[in-house]
Amino acid sequence: MRKALSIIILISSVVSLPAQDFALPKGLSVGTMTDEFIDSLDVKNKLIINDYSMLGVTYGVNLSQVTWNPSQKQDMLILPNNIGISYTRYGKMFGYMPYFGFQIGFYYSQEGYQFEYNEDKDYTYKILGAEKAVYDVVEMPMYMHFHYDLWNFKIIANIGCYAGYRLAIHRYPGKTGNVNDDVKNSFVDTDRRMDYGLKGGLGFGLVFDPIEIHFQASYKYSLGSLYEPDHYSPYYYRYAYPSNITISAGVHFHISKRTGKTKAALKKEARDLVYGNKSSEYEN
Repeated sequence: MRKALSIIILISSVVSLPAQDFALPKGLSVGTMTDEFIDSLDVKNKLIINDYSMLGVTYGVNLSQVTWNPSQKQDMLILPNNIGISYTRYGKMFGYMPYFGFQIGFYYSQEGYQFEYNEDKDYTYKILGAEKAVYDVVEMPMYMHFHYDLWNFKIIANIGCYAGYRLAIHRYPGKTGNVNDDVKNSFVDTDRRMDYGLKGGLGFGLVFDPIEIHFQASYKYSLGSLYEPDHYSPYYYRYAYPSNITISAGVHFHISKRTGKTKAALKKEARDLVYGNKSSEYEN
């Protein structure tokens, strides 16, 4: 039995290494492998990632600002309301590179702006008397998803685009503002509610099959201005593009097998044993 185990270990080593790089220690052969030598070997299975899928639930905090043109002084607005669900599908590029996939989600979030206050100069800018505004938004991001997996750890990255809609607005007067009641919680004709832009992020995941816990930092840049550019003057256009940094954590549930042989692979092996190379004729 031990001799058979020794032969298996030797064959596995030869297969996994180029022939010119493999050599047993001097004076050691298959027949002379000792118990101590065999016990010292660390034989590990190769991690093979399937084309699996996940459903996830995510919660995050937004650090929100707006890119103004002309530029305006502002403070960072922290909004702890970013929740959503996502679907992730992994695949292999060229049939053997298991680092890619796509992800689509649906999120409810808040974003907005807060102008900077200066005791000597008052606020630098106001919109309809508001020195602060918070938007309730929904958005659907679509990502190219990259991942590098170890047994219980993974590195992840997303890059893509999103489409969104501004559901509601809440305007605040601050210390020196004066917001009319009819626009405190309602849009005006010059506001834009449709939104779209670019989104991406980096993070890592902890894998405890059949769940994964992902931690990410993502950045969103809107290409949809908050208002019509000629609302202030038909000659001098103004733009306002929201941007968010989101720190999030999510729990993702495997809905197909992450590692090991899938049922489809086992069925194919069984067909190969019965039909040989003709098994592909019977796959459907």
